Amino acid sequence: MKYVEFINSLIKEKVENQSEIILFGQNIDAGSSLSGLTRGLSLKNNSLIINTQNSENLLVGVGFGMMLNNVSSVFFMKQLDFLLLGIDHLVNTYNIIRQSNPKASFTIFPVTVDSGYEGPQSSLNNLDDFSSIAGVEGYTFTNAYDTKKIISNKLLKPGFRILTTGQRLLRQDVIEIEAIKIGPDHDYFQYNEGGDVTIVCFNQTFDYGIEMHDQMLKKNIHSSLFTVNSHLKSNYKLIIDDIKYSKRLIILDDSKSRNKLSDFFLKEVLRECSLKTYKMLVRDNLNINFSPSKDNLEIDYLSVIDEIFK
Repeated sequence: MKYVEFINSLIKEKVENQSEIILFGQNIDAGSSLSGLTRGLSLKNNSLIINTQNSENLLVGVGFGMMLNNVSSVFFMKQLDFLLLGIDHLVNTYNIIRQSNPKASFTIFPVTVDSGYEGPQSSLNNLDDFSSIAGVEGYTFTNAYDTKKIISNKLLKPGFRILTTGQRLLRQDVIEIEAIKIGPDHDYFQYNEGGDVTIVCFNQTFDYGIEMHDQMLKKNIHSSLFTVNSHLKSNYKLIIDDIKYSKRLIILDDSKSRNKLSDFFLKEVLRECSLKTYKMLVRDNLNINFSPSKDNLEIDYLSVIDEIFK
């Protein structure tokens, strides 16, 4: 099953029997339905699906307005880039709402364009910055397990948050894997446990992390593998305890943010752990070529392994 079909099935399952909710966004129930993400949604019990125009600042305000009136909603957005138009509402309008205890939910569900070859107006891979500037919950998901847990627990939970996945993964087969441990409030997940090195994946890098784990197994190196799904700071005790044991750390982060959560995480690790070695695998040059071009995180796995275990 393609990942976009899997997410679509989870959204359908979550919303089909909900009462008095609104799902809205451009062409979510027409045309491509966001390339299949929102295809075939069916609502009951005084709920509505609304195909809207492209007026992101207005629509973010509408979502907060419904929240104030105890109506839960999800705003599906074609790409994260368009959310720039709603920044004022994310910060200032939500600052008013968050002083109370909202009984309704408002979730913005954009797609992060990270597949490359899209051009300068489709390359904003910066959920860290949205969470930071507004102090709002932001979650990414990358596989069957974390997607199911986050959509089930966050999509219609009272309060406000941003949920997103990467366009690159939507076109691939869904990654089937079970977590062995879950961090507080589904902020992160652990998928493998090994005493030689700890691999921590931020943003949309889980498939890179799996490849790193598999390349190490070929060399009889056993790694612990984590994803950090929340883009706000969390209690990383489970991960840090693992790093204290392995004393080796690899961080993967394909975000284009200059204000990376992974940088904060590394500082916390260095305060608490005595490491033998560590490696940050991030985008080296953030002055990116904004013409249509490849957008992958380039990793020489064997060289990284040699560097970590030299």
